[in-house]
Amino acid sequence: MVRNILFTLALAGAASPLSAAPLTVRVVDPSGRPVHDAVVTLYPAGNAARPARAAGRVVVSQKDLKFHPFLTIVPVGADVSFPNLDPTKHHVYSFSAAKKFELRLFAKDQSRTVHFEKAGVVALGCNIHDQMAAFIVVTDSAWTARTNAQGLAQFADAPNAPGRVVLWHPYLRASGGQLQQAVASGQRSVGFQVRLRPPPPAMAMQDY
Repeated sequence: MVRNILFTLALAGAASPLSAAPLTVRVVDPSGRPVHDAVVTLYPAGNAARPARAAGRVVVSQKDLKFHPFLTIVPVGADVSFPNLDPTKHHVYSFSAAKKFELRLFAKDQSRTVHFEKAGVVALGCNIHDQMAAFIVVTDSAWTARTNAQGLAQFADAPNAPGRVVLWHPYLRASGGQLQQAVASGQRSVGFQVRLRPPPPAMAMQDY
């Protein structure tokens, strides 16, 4: 009887580190001001890891000589359509390692679709309008989010397990454009202090 009770308690203790609990990530600049639209990804260790779910219809449109939205997060395997809503033609491309592609000239109300099969950051441009730029973050983790206006991202069902949190921002001053921190089992908050480059002049008024 006692042996059975001890065995049950041992199983409960072994399972508890993997039980889900909220994990909050806060990103600020050196002055303590919140940094929004930083992409944070949690990679739990071992069996707690979980691939990102398939996406529904994802759209990155071209309108007013801008990409909308400026930043898009999709899972590996997503298809993204690029409708042209401008009265002029666009030529969308990327030279990024995660996805190289070229959508040659297409006119108003035409659209092209690209399949993203590899995790990573994909920088978008237009071969006709140099000021146009945007980013697609292709993730292989179910726990990926962007920080809000308060510089916060929260994973409500993050496993209570060790792992790492990876941070990316389009203007981050860091090697490879990324920072990361280890997360201990039971740790429920992570903080980053980051330094950002100024946006390029053509992007200063972009809504990112």
